[in-house]
Amino acid sequence: MKANGKPAWEPERELETEARPEREAEREAHAPQASRQPARHVQPNQCAKQPDRKPARPCQQRCGRAQGKFLRRAAAAVAATLALAGGLLALAGCSGGGAGDTGAATGNGEATAAGDGQKTLVVAMELAYPPFEGKDDAGNPSGVSVDFMRDFGEAYGYDVQIDNISWDGLIPALQTGKADCVISSMTITDERRQAVDFSDPYASAQLAILANSGSGITSIDDLNQAGKKVAVKTGSTGDVYATKNLANAEIVRLADESACVTEVVQGKADGFLYDQLTIYRNQKANPDATTAVFIPFQDAESWGIAVAKGDDELLAQLNEFIAQSKENGEFDRLTEKYLAEEKAAFDELGFRWFFDFE
Repeated sequence: MKANGKPAWEPERELETEARPEREAEREAHAPQASRQPARHVQPNQCAKQPDRKPARPCQQRCGRAQGKFLRRAAAAVAATLALAGGLLALAGCSGGGAGDTGAATGNGEATAAGDGQKTLVVAMELAYPPFEGKDDAGNPSGVSVDFMRDFGEAYGYDVQIDNISWDGLIPALQTGKADCVISSMTITDERRQAVDFSDPYASAQLAILANSGSGITSIDDLNQAGKKVAVKTGSTGDVYATKNLANAEIVRLADESACVTEVVQGKADGFLYDQLTIYRNQKANPDATTAVFIPFQDAESWGIAVAKGDDELLAQLNEFIAQSKENGEFDRLTEKYLAEEKAAFDELGFRWFFDFE
């Protein structure tokens, strides 16, 4: 180390720097002659001696091809991702409604605006009870209740969306906000009133019995015997009636009315309790295996449209429309379209019709 603080080796670096031009000149003087002469044509085996004319190395060619494939695949992946994202957005736009519907409902009457500015009204029903709630040949919702609610929507500016929900899920759909109202031939009962609000009655019905031909059942009292089996749809008013009044019989609870009918037809149950229309239609479909018992054994039941507790605005609109429909022929039109044969049979049997409100 020098006294001025500089390292002892620093002057040597300066000398080395000054000597660099001389060494470069010396290397240039001893370089191969070809590198100082103008480029000339060479044979392929001489390409290694021509630094500015070296052919591409095999690894460089492979890397170039691999890089090209990578870029093409990356571009394809990006395009596929964008297409998928577009498809998901399109599905999200459709998922708020059923076929032909737009907009999404939040339930409890708080529907969002549809594409045409209307509010979407989500109507829940079990599409398993034609001709009130069923499906057409194409699988679309069809029936008295479907037309009635679509007419209501047209009158009050709603875009009606029909949701097919199993019977035991209908009231929960209202309570959780998945539906705005329920119309599914549902009887107004005190128990159900504790969970939902009901509109004024729009129809009435009475229970009847579909009995097995060999059961000997001619009245409700014949079913209330030890050893008799009574089929009922779980949660229906037939279930409620049997539970309260047929203590001596064995009650067989099934998920839907078709299963109950099958039990009777096959002789596994002696009778099936349901409304008169269902009993009439199924006895006609199975005339040899079944008989129908229409003797009234309870008061007529009233059907209502259910809404969530406290949805007073929607409830008022429904009651207004029901009152208008009783006066303007709406129910007569629906009867003629869907129930003309049954109406004639009921008149012949002396049964009260669904839409007789007097």
